[in-house]
Amino acid sequence: MKRWIAAIALGLSLAGVAHAAIDTYEFANEADRERFRDLTKELRCPKCQNQDIADSNSPIAMDLRREIFRMLGEGKDNEQIIGFMVDRYGDFVRYKPALTGKTALLWFGPAALLLGGVLVIGLIVRRRRAEHADTSDTLSVEERQRLDQLLDKDHP
Repeated sequence: MKRWIAAIALGLSLAGVAHAAIDTYEFANEADRERFRDLTKELRCPKCQNQDIADSNSPIAMDLRREIFRMLGEGKDNEQIIGFMVDRYGDFVRYKPALTGKTALLWFGPAALLLGGVLVIGLIVRRRRAEHADTSDTLSVEERQRLDQLLDKDHP
């Protein structure tokens, strides 16, 4: 009985895989196939967010792949296709957004934070060294005389 239940559960779980849609496109040449592959790897799925449209099974990713195939068939270049996608879905659709005024913080923010952290640590170290130099172990005249007296007692 357990084997029958396991077989039914396995069969039901595989039924969803059997119905999964697979995109098949006929390209005029291998260069177009390669461009299609590169473009679908470069663009992010708006629904899945951290998955490119080549690997996503969401309906919107399927639509985007179909749109890219159509635009390749029309003879559009990569920049026109990417520009269309960015106009439609925003800079988020690109894994590597273009350097613009809007994305400057995205590109230079991490480096600026790292540089700021190094500067803060440098200032802290410099300040501590300066404080340590100010409170050095210098002896006053009375303390030095007392030290000399103690040292002279030990050595007759």
